[in-house]
Amino acid sequence: MTLFRGTFLDTPDSPFKGAHMRAESDAALVVRDGLIVARGRAAALLAEHPDEDVVDLRDGLVLPGFVDTHVHFPQVRAIGGLGMPLLDWLERCALPEEARLADTTYAAGVAADFVDGLARAGTTTALVFGSHFAGAVDTLFEEATRVGLRVTSGLVLSDRILREDLFTTPERAHAEGLVLAEKWHGVGRTRYAVTPRFALSCTDELLASAGDLMRDVPDAFFTSHVNENREEIEGVRALFGSDYSTSYDKHGLLGPRSVLAHNVHPTRSDLRLLGQRGVAVAHCPTSNAALGSGDFPLGAHLAYGIRVALGSDVGAGSGFCLFKEGLQAYFCQQLLGAEGHRLTAGHLLHLATAAGADALGLADVTGDLSVGKEFDALWLSPEHGNTLDVVLRHAGSPDDALAKAFALAGPADIRQTWVAGTPIRLRR
Repeated sequence: MTLFRGTFLDTPDSPFKGAHMRAESDAALVVRDGLIVARGRAAALLAEHPDEDVVDLRDGLVLPGFVDTHVHFPQVRAIGGLGMPLLDWLERCALPEEARLADTTYAAGVAADFVDGLARAGTTTALVFGSHFAGAVDTLFEEATRVGLRVTSGLVLSDRILREDLFTTPERAHAEGLVLAEKWHGVGRTRYAVTPRFALSCTDELLASAGDLMRDVPDAFFTSHVNENREEIEGVRALFGSDYSTSYDKHGLLGPRSVLAHNVHPTRSDLRLLGQRGVAVAHCPTSNAALGSGDFPLGAHLAYGIRVALGSDVGAGSGFCLFKEGLQAYFCQQLLGAEGHRLTAGHLLHLATAAGADALGLADVTGDLSVGKEFDALWLSPEHGNTLDVVLRHAGSPDDALAKAFALAGPADIRQTWVAGTPIRLRR
């Protein structure tokens, strides 16, 4: 048993429903076998447990581990391709790198870079867009398991429009996906996600195969892209003759275990359908800005009861850091003016933690620092004298401190990350 002592900030109740961020200074959490079994004032808990180990985290802030609901495994080495819209960026930057993962040895190196990047950014849980190659997906699960992160991922499916070396067939997609799911789904902290790349690159036959796989793998997740770019949306409508979300729904792919990325340009019927099905949307604000995809209509999603969480996207974005994504989400809503949904620091923390845990069906396990949850946490403790350290020492309140963290923090300011009470050991 271990006592963690520090300033703890979390959002067990949603600020989008009127709740306020929970903040406790000089508090303590008692963690036994990875589970938070008590929470309260440090003095009282230290007196109750005088012989237990104490981890002193008072120099900084302790937040729940971040939950990234949309991040591309093969794209970590493709970050920084600026100046292109989505489809051009895919052709010139992302897809050539994704094709290299046919080499499993190369894929293993990318997996190590990728998982290390997540851990350094304080991300303890992620819904990962996998690879078009089963061997590469295997290496991702292996590396995530070795490091200890919670990862849901799967084989990426396409059979048209993209590079031919990334294509599969409905039969092969189902067979390879089933083998991967039997090996990894529900094993340790890994789960399987059925993952068509996007409707634009999938025939109805391939999407039907994906639906069959969902039914054959109990409690599997579904993830893909939706309504990211206007040219892409026009292509989907031309191919399917329907709204983007309907192209998935007619194959039984939408439900409470479905997470769709972006949704920058939804129709009202898209929003209505996603709300009815209980789908969650991964908001990827730096990618939306970098590719010029557009501004995310957060208020419209909330009006239709659609769950929203944050995703880093990675390749088209600015890295793994959900502090950056939260800040960009704030900027986006500010720039929308009267059409935007004004966000506080508490909203940003919720989007990066508890909202993501809910979207991934893990709200009873992680996402906040309540008794009964596993101790997934990050310790934000910047180097003495840097700007973040200066402003945190002069913060007027916990809300003010958290706002300063989202404005300035990056992976270098995260001194330690834990999953289920175990510290994550980074590559050096």
